[in-house]
Parts: sequence; structure tokens; C-alpha cells
Amino acid sequence: MPTIPHRFAEATSSSSYNDYDQMAEGYSAENETSLANAYYERPAMLELAGDVAGRRVLDAGCGSGPLFAELRSRGAIVTGIDASAGMLEMARRRLGPDADLHEVDLAGPLPFPDDTFDDVTASLVLHYLEDWGPTLAELRRVLKPGGRLLVSVDHPFSIALFQQMAGEKPAYFETRTRTEEWVMGGETVRMRFWDRPLHAMTEAFAAAGFRIDVISEPPFAPEARELFPEELGHIGPDRTRFLCFLFFVLEAG
Repeated sequence: MPTIPHRFAEATSSSSYNDYDQMAEGYSAENETSLANAYYERPAMLELAGDVAGRRVLDAGCGSGPLFAELRSRGAIVTGIDASAGMLEMARRRLGPDADLHEVDLAGPLPFPDDTFDDVTASLVLHYLEDWGPTLAELRRVLKPGGRLLVSVDHPFSIALFQQMAGEKPAYFETRTRTEEWVMGGETVRMRFWDRPLHAMTEAFAAAGFRIDVISEPPFAPEARELFPEELGHIGPDRTRFLCFLFFVLEAG
């Protein structure tokens, strides 16, 4: 099973964890070509998004802007928000000075009127939050009725499995914190995540007024097998999936 790094910037005000400013350059470079991001998570989000031409899309946790760029190239009118000034600077380099980018912490209010967006993408960002309630309520508020929230998070089953393989006692049915150390571009950064069981996720979505349209465990991109033979060598030729992230498409009620 491959060891999978994560994607975009934090939704936490803590300066001692999740410092994407410190590793902005290294993380952005990793994100461009990694199995988890470039050949798994991002293609899956774009597949779930489908035809976005003419749709107003909020990329929540946009990081250095790779998903923003892809959505924009498909005709979407994209706004990006992120808590990391360093990651937003990387995004401006990529996207140009006219890109609609804002430094916003997802744990707080969003600076947009009600019913602004047709879609929101939240790629690998909700698992930085202890409490999903206020953030989901804000995302629901800025979505038009019938709008979509596309979410990817750490797969709760994979986290429990990794913990068990490491000799730890998984506490799957609890919402609990987990810390890791990442090394990106020569910088070591402490990362904090909040893991929760699947039922806690679905209950939070329902409480915020969302209806689940899709729960997806997508395949990796076909070319990934040749590009990452070490990471994917244990996966037989008849298999195209591994436990990594879990994806949702939600409709705003």
C-alpha cells in the first residue's frame, strides 16, 4: 500500500501545526507530480465535477492553484480561497494577477454573499478541522440551491488500517486527532489531522443541509502504473484502486 501525502492548505489558526507557508515551495513542487495528487485526487475531482463551463466555482483550500487552473481551463469562473499566504503567492504565480484569490480560513465566516456559487470543491481540506459544522454551514450558505459540494478527505478505513499495521490500536468510531511530520523541500512541518468515522461525515453533511449524490473510491489514472512502479507494484494488473481518499458529491438542499 503506498504512503500518500496530502494536498492543500490548512483550515486551522494554529501556528504550531500545518504551516503551509513554511513549505509552500516544496509542497507545490510535490503536488505537481505526486501519485496521490496529480494521478489520483485531482483527476478524480475533475471527473466528478464533469462539465463546469460557465459555472461559478469556489475552490476552497486552493493551495498553489492546480485544481483552480484545471477548472478554469474547462470554462469555469473560479474563485480560490486558502488560509496560507505562501500558498496563495504560489497560486498567483501560476494563475496570473487577475485570478480571484482570497486569504480565508475555512474555520471562520466566508466573505461571499448567499447563493454565490454553483459548485464548491473542497479537496483534502476538511480533515484539518475538528468541527465540520460551521464550515459546512458556510459552504451551504454560499452555494445556490441545488448547487454541489465536491469533497475529498482521507479515507477513514485507510487511516485505521495504517494504524493497525503500525501496531497501534485504531479508534475508528471516535473523532480523534492525529499528528505527522512532513518533510517538503528540506522543511520539516508538523501536521495535525482530525479523523472521523464514515457515519460522522455523513451525519455532518446531512445536518448542514446537504444530500449525498455520490460516494466514490475512484481508480488511479491509467498512466500511474508505469510512472509509479514501486508504489503500485503490489497491486495486480486487474486492479486499479487502492485505499487512499474518499470522495463525495453533495447537493445543497
